[in-house]
This record gives sequence, structure tokens and C-alpha cells, in this order.
Amino acid sequence: MSAPQNPLTRFITDKPNCWQLSEYQSHGGYDGFTRAMEMSPDELLDTIKQSNLRGRGGAGFPTGLKWSFVPRGEAAPTEKYLIVNADEMEPGAFKDRWLLEQTPHQIIEGLLIGGLTLGATQGYIFLRGDYYLAEERLQQAIDECRKQHLLGHGILKNSNTGHAFNFDIHIHSSAGRYICGEETALINAMEGKRATPRAKPPFPQVAGLWGKPTIVNNVETFCNLPHIINFGSDWFKALGKEQDAGTKIFGVSGRVKRPGLWELPMGTSIREIIERHAGGMSDGYRLKGLLPGGGSTDFLLEEHLDTPMDYDAIGKLGSRMGTGTIIILDDQYCPVSMVLNLVRFFAQESCGWCTPCRDGLPWAVSLLEKIERGEGELKDIEQLEELCNFAAPGNTFCALAPGAVEPLQSALKYFRQDFEAHINHQCCPYHGDVATGITATAKAHNPLNTNQVEVK
Repeated sequence: MSAPQNPLTRFITDKPNCWQLSEYQSHGGYDGFTRAMEMSPDELLDTIKQSNLRGRGGAGFPTGLKWSFVPRGEAAPTEKYLIVNADEMEPGAFKDRWLLEQTPHQIIEGLLIGGLTLGATQGYIFLRGDYYLAEERLQQAIDECRKQHLLGHGILKNSNTGHAFNFDIHIHSSAGRYICGEETALINAMEGKRATPRAKPPFPQVAGLWGKPTIVNNVETFCNLPHIINFGSDWFKALGKEQDAGTKIFGVSGRVKRPGLWELPMGTSIREIIERHAGGMSDGYRLKGLLPGGGSTDFLLEEHLDTPMDYDAIGKLGSRMGTGTIIILDDQYCPVSMVLNLVRFFAQESCGWCTPCRDGLPWAVSLLEKIERGEGELKDIEQLEELCNFAAPGNTFCALAPGAVEPLQSALKYFRQDFEAHINHQCCPYHGDVATGITATAKAHNPLNTNQVEVK
């Protein structure tokens, strides 16, 4: 089979049973695992390192480097665990759901390769609780593999060691809290404990689930492994347009003509994703700003549209690529209201473990609600800026609060005049205020919208 340009989605076809084992294998499914069985763990890990695969959950940490921290050799613990983080609760993120529902065997194959690489015999899929179709298809895929001896004891024999491979997978349905997406909170939840992050070190690679070495990676990260092993690290690196290797599931939501998901080379520009693939802005709307990687990333503007979507390029602009799922802010929607909606979500989902998150986020919500009602004061903006500094990286126990204030701090930077207009006019210029008799009829031509571009 020739090396594909769309490895993650090549198994997704128009056939209604494309997610089943027979269809997956007919398109080369499990070829990567078969090849991996002929390789040593050192060869597998070295291939993953050389591929420059970076975690697709948002942080972008090099996968091979992360895996290299797992103890190996005779002195290493015999029990090790692999966990797929499928708790997709980030606002605006829906890429993993597509893979979970349409190509569950790709995730299973990635776990099998991970088990071979690290010497693990158990894999878990920590699944968002309301992904019902995904859970149904994942369980059916696991059952198919067990019947075909692709999971369980004595799967295949490695020609190098002569030993049979034992590996099984279990689904753990989440109770439905955003904090469970943080890997140590996820591990605590699996152990039946309160879902709060753990202090590091020790890191999960050394002491994770039930105190054993554990790797937690995103759905999309595991889905890349079969193709890297099957077609090689050089092929994978060549797929990317810029520094980062491979392809990525990018998405766009908001007022565009074709919201959705697309597999594109890493480094594809923001402009190409919005204009070409999402069809541009919906008729009658103009672009005011965008969140490049889900609800916990900083806003970017029209001037940033030609930036490649990769981790370093977006980072240089003061934002993060995150999940790669873009959220559009159009010229007819209030940025204060949008930020309020996001910060309210993060405040609700805080585990309450540390003060900046537990107390700071609800106070930010209170101030934003006050401003949106037209009751704000200019000093409230200063206090919101102080709260952003209070919840900055290094001041909190985990990344939830720093991520929660990213849209807020960037909105204060780019859309400050919108906040001030709410205060000066004692109403929302976009949504209006019934008490003052001001409505939203003039919002389409709001003079506050200076950072705009019409994308066609």
C-alpha cells in the first residue's frame, strides 16, 4: 500500500460499517501492529521519537520523549498502563469524537503498539460520559478484536523475542467533569478518588495509575502511531508544512458557511482553514477575532490569519494551538458575553483545589456579569486584569485556571473598547438592554468593530 497523505481519516468512508473490523482491515488496518510485532521495543520507541510526533491533546509535548521517561529493563515494574484521554470536554473541541465514532480500531491499534513499545499489558480508554455512540462502537470494536485474538492473551508472537504478546483494553466512562482531562485528575478519577490534580513529581510515567508507570495521551496521538510504524518517521515528518510533523484534525465552529473538521498538514495557515475549508464567514457577518485551539486559548485577530497552525508559530503570537479547533467571534456577537460564557464554564468545572481557581474564577464571572448588565465600573476592568495575573501559570495547582483566563486576558487586550463601551453606555452595545430601551438593531454596523475582515 502506498503511503497515504490523510492517514487519520483514510479509514473513514461512505460505507455505514466503515468503523467495523472487516472494513478497517480491508484498508490496511492493523498492518502497523503486524510490523510492530517484528520490531524490538527500542526500535519502536526510537521510531516514535524520530517522527517528531507531538501530543495532540493541546500541550504538544513530544510523544517519544514522554514515553522515554517510563522505567524499562529488568528493574522496572512489571505492571504498566496506557490510558487514552477521550474526555473531550474543552469548549469548541469535537475532533476526538469523530475518530472515536468512525474509526475505533485505529485507537485500539495505537494502544497495541504502545503496549509493545513500553511493555504494558493493560490499556484504558477514559471516555467522556455522554459520548454514547462512541462508547457503543468502541466496545463492539474491542469485542471484535477479542474474538479475532487481536486482544487478550497470546495475540501474536514476536519474531525477535519468541514471546506471545498479552494486551487487553477496557473502557472507563467519565463522570463528566472537565478537570478529568488533566492527566493526574483523570488517574485519580479512575482510582475512584476525587478528581483533583496530583502534585508532580512523581510524574505518571513513573508513578501513575495505582502507583505504576502510566502513559496518558490524547485520542488523536494514539491514532498516529500505526501509520508512523507502518510508513516510517521520515514519511510522517514530510507530511507537515512547517516545523511540526504529520497531519492534524483541524476544526472550525461559529458563523462560517461550512463548520466542521478536516485532516490537514500541520502548519496549514489559519486563513486556509477558515476560507477554503470552512467556506469563509456566513453571509452578513465579518470576522472580529478567533480562538485558535478551543475555549482555553488566547484570541487572535485578522492580522494573524496567515499564521501557520503549528505549536511554535501560534505560541509566538501569545496564544496556543491547543486542540486545533478554531472558534470564530463574528462582528455581531459581544466579546464580553462570549468570554463570560467561557469563564462561567471553567468556574463551574473547577475542582476547587486551589484558591486562584476556586475563588478567582467565580469572582471574574461576577465582574463580567456586572459589566454585561451595564452596571460595571472602569475599575472592574483593572480588577479583571489582576485576576488574570493571579491565575497565571505558576500560581495554580494545574493548568485549568491559566487556560480559563486566556480568552479573558486577550479580550481585554484586543477588545478593551468593548468592555469600556459597556461601562460608559451602561448596556451591552451588541445585545441591548431592555431597561434602557436600547436594542440590538444597530449591532450589525457597530462602530466598536475595528478589528474586522470579511473572509470569503
